Amino acid sequence: MVSKAEGRTASLRTIRPSVFANAIAYQTNRDPRVVNTILEEAPRIVRIRDGHFIVETRQGYICANAGIDRSNIQEDDTVSMLPENPDESAERIRTRIKHLVRVNVAVIITDTFGRAWRLGHVNFAIGVAGMRPMKDYRGKEDMFGYRLRVTLMAIADELASAAELVMNKKDGVPVAIVKGYRYPSGSGIARELVRPIQEDLFR
Repeated sequence: MVSKAEGRTASLRTIRPSVFANAIAYQTNRDPRVVNTILEEAPRIVRIRDGHFIVETRQGYICANAGIDRSNIQEDDTVSMLPENPDESAERIRTRIKHLVRVNVAVIITDTFGRAWRLGHVNFAIGVAGMRPMKDYRGKEDMFGYRLRVTLMAIADELASAAELVMNKKDGVPVAIVKGYRYPSGSGIARELVRPIQEDLFR
């Protein structure tokens, strides 16, 4: 929804694939025009294997196909791309809601990602405004007095996944309202959820 609203779509009819895009398309059995669009959105290829095309997007996310999607688009030969800056998009939506209804809410923009070590897909937070995307338990004690050292819960991702349960991928529901959760308020962005490359054991 956000990508469409911001004009982040591309007509494949206008794309002339590069030699490199054609080579990867042949290797992965994909449409060369889609591959060319992926390469334009991804400054870094992470892995190409068994038809899977994993890249690092310009927004910093590691995902398949740079988030390029052909689903839920009415026009033929059209793909959607991730918002240019999903955190800024979330902040604009949050500001507009506050202006219209005088309610201060947090906003999470989500996308469906696969996961490296588990089957199936879940919704992840790609844009956040009005909340901290993580809840930090480090330094606190558990119910038996053990001091937690590494527990940092990605609550924006958890809320994104919970929202998908009521939105459903194919039902055309673009927004879910989460009530009753006491999220940590403050200035936060979804980019905080991306593991720095120096801490990444697999890149």
